[in-house]
Amino acid sequence: MNFTTLLFAAAVVAAPLTALAGGMNKMDSKKDIVDTAAAAGTFKTLAAALDAAGLVDTLKGAGPFTVFAPTDAAFAKLPAGTVEGLLKDKAKLSAILTYHVVAGKVMAADVIKLDSAKTVNGQSVAIKVVDGKVQVNGATVTSADIEASNGVIHVIDAVLIPKD
Repeated sequence: MNFTTLLFAAAVVAAPLTALAGGMNKMDSKKDIVDTAAAAGTFKTLAAALDAAGLVDTLKGAGPFTVFAPTDAAFAKLPAGTVEGLLKDKAKLSAILTYHVVAGKVMAADVIKLDSAKTVNGQSVAIKVVDGKVQVNGATVTSADIEASNGVIHVIDAVLIPKD
């Protein structure tokens, strides 16, 4: 395979990924956090959890909020039966979900300057930059600064679990 063919192949593979990431960051900022996440299509488990915990109306409120949003793939990494069990335990589910929310709108440029952030749950999450990537309690931010009318979403690749 020559260089031109290799370059074209790389562009074909990268284009859909770039479009997907770019589309997430250019979501309609007139939508609230819940509707913005729902429109992305990769947060079905999070949406179900927010509904089960009774937090949808809160995250549709005025805010502003910063949400570290785990994808469906992040929830799938949890041990078998964990999500189902959490959906039946509203108090524990609410504690976990509020551990993903920080009061105020904290953009990526601000996040990288922090070493921790206090969540709505009351506990703090650790923030650090590793190999140029922001991590929150070890979860990697895979897409940042997805603006909504009432805050911002940073997509993460793992579910954050607060200390008991």
